[in-house]
Amino acid sequence: MRDTEGLRGYKGYKLMALSALLLMLLPALAGCSAEAAEEPPPPATQPVTVEYWTPFSGGDNIFMTELVEQFNREHEDIRIDQINSRLDDYYSRLRTAILSGNAPDLAIIHTTNLPQFVQNGYIESLDGLAADTGLDWGQFNAKIAGSTVYGGAHYAVPLDTHTLVLYYNKKYLREAGLLDAEDKPLIGKGEEGFKAFLQQLRTAVPAGVAPLALPSTRIDSVWLWWSLYNQMQGGGSFYNPEGTQAVFNNKASQQTLEFVNSLYQDELIPPDINDAFKLFYDGEAATLITGVWGTGAFEKDEKLELGVVPVPVIYDHPAVWGDSHTLAIPAKSEMSAEKRKAAMVFARWAVEHGVMWAEAGHVPSSLKVVESEAYTALKFRSDYANTANSVAYWPRNVRQWSINEEIIRQFERMIYKEQSPEQALQRAVDSINLQLKK
Repeated sequence: MRDTEGLRGYKGYKLMALSALLLMLLPALAGCSAEAAEEPPPPATQPVTVEYWTPFSGGDNIFMTELVEQFNREHEDIRIDQINSRLDDYYSRLRTAILSGNAPDLAIIHTTNLPQFVQNGYIESLDGLAADTGLDWGQFNAKIAGSTVYGGAHYAVPLDTHTLVLYYNKKYLREAGLLDAEDKPLIGKGEEGFKAFLQQLRTAVPAGVAPLALPSTRIDSVWLWWSLYNQMQGGGSFYNPEGTQAVFNNKASQQTLEFVNSLYQDELIPPDINDAFKLFYDGEAATLITGVWGTGAFEKDEKLELGVVPVPVIYDHPAVWGDSHTLAIPAKSEMSAEKRKAAMVFARWAVEHGVMWAEAGHVPSSLKVVESEAYTALKFRSDYANTANSVAYWPRNVRQWSINEEIIRQFERMIYKEQSPEQALQRAVDSINLQLKK
């Protein structure tokens, strides 16, 4: 008889031994399995967020938003958080934010407004930060870059220049026989040549179409006067050398203002225009003088046969009102070095990708961008890119933005025949000089 009990005992012993062996091997097998699997990725670092304030409206804001979104897609370590406001109250909000310690990390500031921000210590000098991030000041158009220098230091990164230009509807000019072989306007020399051009347009266009569109209110007439005043040999003086008195009530200034006023009084600019931009867009104006920012919007209208050229040289040499959008870092003692660097990285990137911003119509500040194939391939922009070399900025005064409001008020009264050009200039100067004494 077989020893079944012994056999069962032997088998049980083997089973127990095998189980023990497996238990011993399990940790090793688990280790091998862990080594074979991919290690989990390290936790993602949070991007540096830069709060960025802008004052753009309409088409400008669309193009800036696209530029910011493109940057954010290309930079995982930085996020630009754009906050856009109306220009009407933008600067009062920005000043309040800086004074209350709630300033953004980066902000758009027009060249005209830089004096008050620099003088009051509201923004930082950028030369050291530019060197750390590889921003080359030599890449900029000299005139544009110079507008950001105070006391030998750069206080903002210039993004563009935007000047007045002359938009025209080729359909109307063609019907009036006022286009040359290259579809450019045929405009005679001097005051009489420009007025003859508009008078010929008036006789050729349908009734109700403006030869030239310019608003009867707001700053547009002031921009045109400043452009023409700076075209005159010896013109363009606004303040005395000490900056203590306004001095633009002179013969050259009066001549140019009388010319601008005659365009209104002869109704070559029809009366009571509120929205000149819309008038031209809707085909109800043959020409329009406004800023380059209109290009991106006008070219989207397939019905409009658009043309764009610089404002004509009426007097001695090219000159045209202009301003620049610049990128500045508000003075914030608690702002980290990491955020400052991230803000400058974006500023440099925006300059280098100026073609994207140029789609709105602005002239890029970077010479390399203006000379690039991508920029020259953009229709119309090359026709007025050289205005960057003849831009006439407003003089540097901490109150210039509000001082211009007084000129606007006096020019509006002139346009509505309540006073002469001579009276408008004198009253504007008198009022401004009172402000300067305070």
